[in-house]
Amino acid sequence: MDLYNGTGISLFLLLGFSEEPALQPLIFGLFLSMYLITVFGNLLIFLAISSDSHLHTPMYFFLSNLSFVDICFTSTTIPKMLWNIQTQSKFITYEGCISQIYFLVLFAGLDDFLLTVMAFDRFVAICRPLHYTVLMNPRLCGLLVLMSWTMSALNSLVHTLMMLRLSCRVLEIPHFSCELNQVVRGSCSDNFLNYVTVYVVSGLLGGGPFAGILYSYSKIVSSIRRISSAQGKYKAFSTCVSHLSAVALFYCTALGVYLSPADSHSSYSGVTASVMYNVVTPMLNPFIYSLRNKDIKGALKRFIGL
Repeated sequence: MDLYNGTGISLFLLLGFSEEPALQPLIFGLFLSMYLITVFGNLLIFLAISSDSHLHTPMYFFLSNLSFVDICFTSTTIPKMLWNIQTQSKFITYEGCISQIYFLVLFAGLDDFLLTVMAFDRFVAICRPLHYTVLMNPRLCGLLVLMSWTMSALNSLVHTLMMLRLSCRVLEIPHFSCELNQVVRGSCSDNFLNYVTVYVVSGLLGGGPFAGILYSYSKIVSSIRRISSAQGKYKAFSTCVSHLSAVALFYCTALGVYLSPADSHSSYSGVTASVMYNVVTPMLNPFIYSLRNKDIKGALKRFIGL
């Protein structure tokens, strides 16, 4: 098959996890199961919140947006991977690879910003409870989500445009998807500016929201410590446990992706981190937010008619 056109490589090889034919059905079944759990779990959360007027509050409005983004995030890569396994093909077009990079960065950024917005919501609810309804009004909530989409889209556009400047493009990608870092590393042209862009922009748009989350929770902890009763402390902190779990899972897996060793051909750590980041985190979020949440459990029961 001709992999080249007049401007460079037109097809990429996604090496995936293993070339062993006997393992392909197992990998296909595993990732199909995880993908279906992710889609149906997040879709149930989204529909339950949308259909229940009791959950039309800022916290659940942001959660429904997070569920929608998680569906899109996983759908950017997994269907293509499953298709490649089913058709016994590892190819992806240049245009398809660039599109994957754009949407991966877009939805990863949205996850980051939405988690930050949700931390701000918990900060206002616990530290400014008397002003919560006034401060977290529908207009502000909509504006925060709109700003998250705008910042994420601009960030994704910058990275995508920087990819287009690479004159010599990688042929083999040692991942199951077009991971931004792996495509930059595999380029045979000067990629120094791409590296600078990746780490500076990611540092600003990743470190900034993370600092905002840390600040919000420092104030939350300070406010909880001033509550006199143990029951009041427990009640206040319990509203943050799910969000803290999601934040820890997101940032730990994201660091695993961006700090993975450069020689990913001889190490599966980068691929494992990508699986945790792209698949496992979105799959676990519905369980994190529903298992300890009576409101979500009640809404889900009413939605499915139990």
